[in-house]
Amino acid sequence: MDFKEILEREEYSFLREDKHLGNNIILLGLGGSYSYGTNNEESDLDVRGIALDKKSDLIGFSTFEQYTDSNTDTTVYSFNKIIKLLLNCNPNTIEMLGLKKEHYLYLNEYGRELIDNSHLFLSKRAVYTFGGYADAQLRRLENALARDSLGQSDKEQHIFNSVKNMMYNFNTTYFNYDKTNIRIYIDKAINPEYDTEIFVDGDLRHYPLRDYKGMLTEMQNVIKAYSKIGKRNNKKDDKHLNKHAMHLIRLFMMAIDILEKQQIITYREKEHDLLMSIRNGEFQNSDHTFNSAFYDILKEYEDKLRYASENTTLPDEPDMEMVQEYVMKVNSEIINSKRD
Repeated sequence: MDFKEILEREEYSFLREDKHLGNNIILLGLGGSYSYGTNNEESDLDVRGIALDKKSDLIGFSTFEQYTDSNTDTTVYSFNKIIKLLLNCNPNTIEMLGLKKEHYLYLNEYGRELIDNSHLFLSKRAVYTFGGYADAQLRRLENALARDSLGQSDKEQHIFNSVKNMMYNFNTTYFNYDKTNIRIYIDKAINPEYDTEIFVDGDLRHYPLRDYKGMLTEMQNVIKAYSKIGKRNNKKDDKHLNKHAMHLIRLFMMAIDILEKQQIITYREKEHDLLMSIRNGEFQNSDHTFNSAFYDILKEYEDKLRYASENTTLPDEPDMEMVQEYVMKVNSEIINSKRD
């Protein structure tokens, strides 16, 4: 498949025509299954990219964070926004810096410079971001498999674990979350239909309403997602479960590479057969659960990640002075250029 030729199609015209994209794009690459090497005949083409901020974004009134086109599954981030996401070692964005050469659909000198500086964004934060994403995948699997067989209290514990894990990212998403006094816990239910129930305590003063609403919405979405999925006794649901299981192991693989090798390796060539065997259902039992061999693999990677996190030479946090120097260099060149 000629991916670069696909971008010339009419449905991708926004890449050339949108005022924030066009000549401001510095990187376009494959995302999703194609970028990992785990695609099959049903896989959609995802495109991820980065565009420089316009001069008016930096010193004027215009703003730009990202452009999303749901029709083509394309997302292009602004340079300044991607830097913030990369600093947190966000799995969905850090992988853009570790694609196979042929999976970069467009790359100019600014894009190459960003890839060359990928080491600036690697830190022990990967333990928590990749670990958090992996834990979310595991909880999703456990929730789906347990929903039909566990009692209400056990199901409530699964929901609690999912919400708790999701809240780990609030510290980097919402205003001064680390200074708020918000906690969730399980206690005897007030709802007469439940045995136990999740409760929340909060003590907020002068807190932005939109951020508070955002947190509540994210927690509510976890509960909605849990309750709306029905029985998992059909092929479509099995495919989703197997895909979740595959991504769970893939996240561990990427995190271990970052911690041990200080490398971002998005395309999993060496582990391709293992990942595809998981995706193809070779570790799933006839009752839609996963067999002991899968959980042995999971434990092996959990142990590897634990060892890597304890022995990595990566710093606790990125060197913010070096990152700032790099960002100022790029943005200064934009401001002093003839760009609009």
